[in-house]
This record gives sequence, structure tokens and C-alpha cells, in this order.
Amino acid sequence: MSAAPAPMALAMAEARAAAGRGEVPVGAVVMREGRVLARAGNRTLELKDPTAHAETLAIRMACEAIGSERLIGCDLYVTLEPCPMCAGAISFARIRRLYFAASDPKGGAVENGVRLYASPSCHHAPEVYGGLSEREAADLLREFFRERR
Repeated sequence: MSAAPAPMALAMAEARAAAGRGEVPVGAVVMREGRVLARAGNRTLELKDPTAHAETLAIRMACEAIGSERLIGCDLYVTLEPCPMCAGAISFARIRRLYFAASDPKGGAVENGVRLYASPSCHHAPEVYGGLSEREAADLLREFFRERR
């Protein structure tokens, strides 16, 4: 029996699947106690929904899976630094730890931009770990956008 793929590898698989659908290649996985609660990739075009980012979709699925709007003790793995909307959703869901791959100097809200979790008005700030699989995620994004220019 082989070991389950690491959470960031699962998120990368979701990002590649999103790219295959013509979506911006971002993937997310919610874990709790070593178990995958939810995994998703961007679906904004498919669902015609600007809030259908990988993180929000995964958070919604995980909340449904555990029957709560709070994801206490859960960790989120995402291939790109969350935007302001997703960073807010992560805070409201009370995600314990956020792991992300590539930084997003233009649209990120964790280490870049508004730096939501450093704001005094932020209700909950997860522990943040950036740079996991950064090169792989950044390469996937660069290739995706290069093909569209």
C-alpha cells in the first residue's frame, strides 16, 4: 500500500486540473488530523461566479463535511498566496494553519498587499507558511498565462 500524496501535491493536482478546464491554475486542500476533508481548483469561469476560487470552494466543502462553519483544527494548503477575499474567508473559517506555494505580489493579501492577518481588525490569524512547492506552482501559473498572451 502506497502512502497518500502530500497535501500540497494534491493541491497542485487540483491546480493542474483547473488549468485543463481553462481556469487560472490554483488548487486548495483542507486537511484535519491527517485526513483530506476537501479539495478544489478554481471554477470561476465554469460556475460564472467570481467567488469560486479554489480556497473558498474547498472551505465550503470542508464546512459541509464536518457540519460547521468553523474549521477548527483544520489546515489549508493552496498553490497561490490567497487574495483578500480568500484570506478573509480563511480567517472567518478559523483555519488553524495556512500553507501556500507561490507568493502573489500583485493580488496576494497575506505577505503582500493588505496583509490581512497583520491588521488589528482581523478576528483570527492562522499560522502562515509560504514557499512550499513554490517553483512548481509559479511555473504552472507562468506557463498558463504565457499560453494566453
